[in-house]
Amino acid sequence: MAKIPPVRELKGRTLGRVLIKMRLLTRDKVHKALVIQKQKGGKLGQVFIEQGYIKPSDLRIALAAQRGMEFVDISGLSIPKDVLDRVPSQMAQTYEIIPVEYDKGRNQLTVAMKSPDNFRAMDDLSTLMGYKVAAKVADEAVVKELLEKYYAEEDESVSELIGEIEADGNLAQLAGRDASIDLDDIKGAAESTPVIKLLNQVLMLAIRDKASDIHFEPFEDKYQMRYRIDGVLYDMESPPSYIAMALSSRIKVMADLDIAERRLPQDGRIALVMNDNPIDLRVSILPTMFGESVVLRVLDRSQVNLSLDMLGIQPGDLKTIEELIHKPNGIVVVTGPTGSGKTTTLYSALKELNDTETKIITTENPVEYDIDGLVQVQIRPDIGLTFAKCLRSILRQDPDIVMVGEIRDLETAQIAIQASLTGHLVFTTLHTNDAPSTIARMLDLGLETFLITATLEGIIAQRLVRKICTQCKAEYQPTEEMLMELELRPEEVGDKTFYYGKGCKQCNQTGYRGRTGLYEIMTFNDELRDLIMNHASTAVLREAARRSGMQTLRENGLKAIFDGITTLDEVSRETIAAEEE
Repeated sequence: MAKIPPVRELKGRTLGRVLIKMRLLTRDKVHKALVIQKQKGGKLGQVFIEQGYIKPSDLRIALAAQRGMEFVDISGLSIPKDVLDRVPSQMAQTYEIIPVEYDKGRNQLTVAMKSPDNFRAMDDLSTLMGYKVAAKVADEAVVKELLEKYYAEEDESVSELIGEIEADGNLAQLAGRDASIDLDDIKGAAESTPVIKLLNQVLMLAIRDKASDIHFEPFEDKYQMRYRIDGVLYDMESPPSYIAMALSSRIKVMADLDIAERRLPQDGRIALVMNDNPIDLRVSILPTMFGESVVLRVLDRSQVNLSLDMLGIQPGDLKTIEELIHKPNGIVVVTGPTGSGKTTTLYSALKELNDTETKIITTENPVEYDIDGLVQVQIRPDIGLTFAKCLRSILRQDPDIVMVGEIRDLETAQIAIQASLTGHLVFTTLHTNDAPSTIARMLDLGLETFLITATLEGIIAQRLVRKICTQCKAEYQPTEEMLMELELRPEEVGDKTFYYGKGCKQCNQTGYRGRTGLYEIMTFNDELRDLIMNHASTAVLREAARRSGMQTLRENGLKAIFDGITTLDEVSRETIAAEEE
């Protein structure tokens, strides 16, 4: 192995210069490699290897030194158990790191990683574990060997971690001390290893299982942990109720919130990068009768398909939506209850329209996904930055397309209408059960019928239903009662095949994996505009829209059932309210 000068002499230098200082290359060889790179492209380090100048191991050492990281030989290293216990198995496997030393006085954990490109792991370890992290680079094969040696056994379960908490005498002393506990004790509990390990395990499991939300809920006689997958909440094992404050305080520390404030709601954010995927955890803390209720919204950018053709929209409906979003001006409303996928649909439409010739400005609460090329504004009602106030300023920014997160009042609605009348295309959302009832909601806000008919181009109502797991999908024959839930008669079904998921490891025994959208798209013609001007009822508007080609949410759901995508139960659960409205 080449003699390596002190890392401080190599940090920040060019790769060629680092390798020269390591006495592995001459200036002549570096210049030759640069000429080859210019002709063929690719990374300079790879050119050095292809030319036989250096070995891959030399390149890893040089790249580490370039980033100010020392290369260490950990082969045959015997790591003390108390050091290994500082990093849970799942975390070590996820980040591909080996803890090699812990300095208790400085609270500094030294870890070895296989690649200097994994520097983000240091930030995550610091956020998740609360250590100062010193990273070193080791041989890839040796890191893999030690991971198998020390972390090959099954990862600790939530049950085992709860057992550790129950066995910890210091944490048990928190019982019954909610009002009297002082700040130092709160900090100590939040930084205790069992609490940190339990929280990290819950986070890792939730992200692995693609949960959208994680709930920590205190009650009079228990503390409940749940997470939401594909729109449904699932219970996790409950830890002892006396660690409620320790867990909420640990989350506050990670989100840089005030751990001393327990009387007021707080909101924050935790940014992580797991397996090279950026993950945002949006933190909401709400004081309740029995402690602080904490909800983490998991925004895993790698799981979001911001593309209209990935949302489960049927080909005919997709063509209608694309025609709507390419209108030169007017208002397009996406409607549905909370959690129905409205934001994803809007972002997918904006992403399709996003190009260098189009200025797009959004005003949201909160900004859920950062998209290059969009000017995104976060609403701050606490300082007076409302949708209406923000929208006024946006119109002075010369936009082509404006997205208003939600129309909640007459003022915002009026400004959105003025924007569309002056040549802008406006996207927005409302909370209504189906597309036709959106008109009644807009009238309730106080809008004039002539303004609605002059500006509204289309309404997209939607729901999300769970998809049948493809690994355990099976045919079955529904009973007459099951069919009646969707007002289907056996003779109408004929020889159509129905499917359900039996439940397997891939879907956590639920029978479902992933979700897809059901859509009801109402576009406007002269008949509908005349009916709105004459204050026709929602039922009359619905019938007129169906005559002009609108497929209801229920009809869209039946198509998804007959295509083997979802089940009778799912469509019945998500569309029954819309049909009864």
